[in-house]
Amino acid sequence: MSHLSIPRRTFLRRATAAAVVFPMVSRLRVLGANGRLNLASVGVGGKGWTDVNKVAGETIVGLCDVDSGRLAQAAGKFPSAKKSADWRALYDALGNGFDGVTVSTPDHMHFPPAMAALKLGKHVYCQKPLTHTVWEARQLTEAARRAKVATQMGNQGMGHGPLRREAEIVRAGALGTVREAHLWTDRPGNFWRQGLQRPAPGGAAPPSLAWDLWLGVAPQRPYAAGYHPFAWRGFWDFGTGALGDMGCHLFNLLALAFEIRHPTSVEAESAGNTPESAPLWSKVTYQFPALGKQPALKVVWYDGGKRPASELGGGKITDGNGVILIGDRDTLVTSYEGGGRLLSGTPLNQFKSAPELFAKHSDWEQGHYNEWIAACKGGPKAPSNFEVSGPVTEAVLLGNIAIRTGRKIQWDAKRLRTGDAGADALLTKSYPAGWRV
Repeated sequence: MSHLSIPRRTFLRRATAAAVVFPMVSRLRVLGANGRLNLASVGVGGKGWTDVNKVAGETIVGLCDVDSGRLAQAAGKFPSAKKSADWRALYDALGNGFDGVTVSTPDHMHFPPAMAALKLGKHVYCQKPLTHTVWEARQLTEAARRAKVATQMGNQGMGHGPLRREAEIVRAGALGTVREAHLWTDRPGNFWRQGLQRPAPGGAAPPSLAWDLWLGVAPQRPYAAGYHPFAWRGFWDFGTGALGDMGCHLFNLLALAFEIRHPTSVEAESAGNTPESAPLWSKVTYQFPALGKQPALKVVWYDGGKRPASELGGGKITDGNGVILIGDRDTLVTSYEGGGRLLSGTPLNQFKSAPELFAKHSDWEQGHYNEWIAACKGGPKAPSNFEVSGPVTEAVLLGNIAIRTGRKIQWDAKRLRTGDAGADALLTKSYPAGWRV
């Protein structure tokens, strides 16, 4: 795998401004269950503020954000932590004084700090989707495997006890053989906009925002209002649209119940696409091959107000986000948090003999973070470790490629290619001059 070498930006020149190289080395401290980790947080606003607070039972030694206001807020709560607008400068300042990192940036900047941390032998918690491209997801998964560190993707919904119990019930055969699944979300809708053109440049960036660091590995452009702090999600250069955002939640049940890996084909319908932005709505159909005892599985994704046919859910489908698993014995209709129903009318609590395979937490959201913390200290792997969440991220991002090309993709997961030149070009991306990944 190639290494990450990133030069300093102009205003962060140092004596060694040519490059920063992170070799793959292991520098982990061995901690008992009661020891405290030294953690850094890259991105401490929005979801990042939640993330740093959820791991605040450990020792927060580093804070990074490109927005000085958000960085100051976090520094006010963790005054002893080192702070920087640039995660590279922060890693340098911390040296070997940190054990792990949370990464909570826009999608396009997940990979660089996460990969650099893995190459330093650090544990990594990274928000969903794990990466911005399929290639990045594969590289991060493989790097985590080599580094032998604890990882977790921030799809907190996987921590819901009812969802985990439904996965156990499905595994126990309550639905019989499942060959079809339907997933849907109400995004983008009122949450953010898609089908957009590039905003016109809008003067200087706010004094609090380091615009060049916010852009990071994205193609260069003048500052424009309409990206930061949240609308970036609808733009291909920064976000991954509704599928990238919510797919990593709605695939949770499939990941727990079937341990799905790589699809063999993906095709999509959509409307409102632009070269800059994700569509107004999409419908994406995946074909997953048989895996072990699980037969081939068809998965259909809907967003932007589209829904599965009402009869699949036993009547009108009104939930904003949901999952339908269709078996030859019964059908489960549920949400991405669990708490669903069987079309047969059989209560789910009747399946008491289904083995308990996953821990249940009274505080499901905190439990999601605690599982990563426990793994960092030598406990079991976190349920959404990169071996699980890497393939899920690849799948949702392949859906976006099918949307963008408008063509059916035949996926060769081993060789990491589709055979379609246009689709293959979207598996990775060009990095600006001075960045090498």
